[in-house]
Amino acid sequence: MSRIGKLPINIPAGVTVTLQDNVVTVKGPKGELSQAVDPSINVTIENGQVAFTINEESEVALKQKQAFHGLYRALVNNMVVGVTEQYKAEMELIGVGYRVENKGNIITFTLGYTHPIVIELPKEISVETKMERNKAPYLCLTSCDKQLLGMVCAKIRSFRKPEPYKGKGILYVGEVIRRKSGKSAGAK
Repeated sequence: MSRIGKLPINIPAGVTVTLQDNVVTVKGPKGELSQAVDPSINVTIENGQVAFTINEESEVALKQKQAFHGLYRALVNNMVVGVTEQYKAEMELIGVGYRVENKGNIITFTLGYTHPIVIELPKEISVETKMERNKAPYLCLTSCDKQLLGMVCAKIRSFRKPEPYKGKGILYVGEVIRRKSGKSAGAK
């Protein structure tokens, strides 16, 4: 059995968790999320806790059941945390002339290409941008859905991946890029 899968999830006050047709729905003050659970995993909701167990009668291989056990427990736990606290991703743009601005959920990036990059965010994600003098442009994304937030951050980061020679690109706040030295002049 999975060590993570064995742990029950405590349901905080103000959050409701329901199970219907192998779909777990979590409602809280910050939003509502749902996740389909594989039939090889049994979900029980009682005494303010959500517990996951492996269904022994399922036709799925044991290794796959064990993997699903930890996976679905982690996904539902992320949903419970998301609807109570929300997840936050902070990014900064390092580079000369790099800029970011938003109008609602539409973000416009100027990243040294011949054209600006425009991306429209899903309605579940809220965005905040800051452009201050002598500071790197700042982008903050918040959402109750951890998976969606991670996918959007990866997409934004793909516009200008951090590079090790000059340290330019889109980085998470506090991220350290391992720097490389360039060519050695006059090496024989």
